[in-house]
Amino acid sequence: MSKFWSDQSAQDPKRAFRFQVSIQGGDGGNIPAYMVKKVSKPSFSISESTHQYLNHTYYYPGRTEWSTVSLTLVDPVDPDAAKTLVEIIKASGYSPAHGAGDLETMSKNKAASALGKFSIQQIDSEGTVVETWCLHNAWIKDAKFGELAYDSDDLTELEIEVRYDYASFKKGTENAIWAQSK
Repeated sequence: MSKFWSDQSAQDPKRAFRFQVSIQGGDGGNIPAYMVKKVSKPSFSISESTHQYLNHTYYYPGRTEWSTVSLTLVDPVDPDAAKTLVEIIKASGYSPAHGAGDLETMSKNKAASALGKFSIQQIDSEGTVVETWCLHNAWIKDAKFGELAYDSDDLTELEIEVRYDYASFKKGTENAIWAQSK
């Protein structure tokens, strides 16, 4: 049996509602932690290669591919989350076509710089960070600015999908696993 079920002095298990997201925007602006209503933690899959010999099949691990992270934000009037997202996309290099002289396009460097440093922290009941995920070279892949309805009292929400190269994991105050200096 798990220790936290039987030992009253053991720590609580990690709880889904104890988290904070830090997006320290570069050129696009910050997204305050209180705007984040929900976030998915990083995940990955590893491809496989097979080798068949006679009546047997052998499997070998291949490449690791990190999945996107999804966020749901509430959209306050001030600071305006929708405006912040638009500013991040503009800082990424996007601008609607205005004429023949407007040749700027998006780039990975500009997009990652516009979103800035992105981390997800789980905290315990005392507010101590117990786990940190850092997304490296993160950029906004998809943004949905919510739905409006006359029959709803819900808060307006924005949905964002973030693509990144890889994530590093850090437990409490330990050094990050999978981290590379940048």
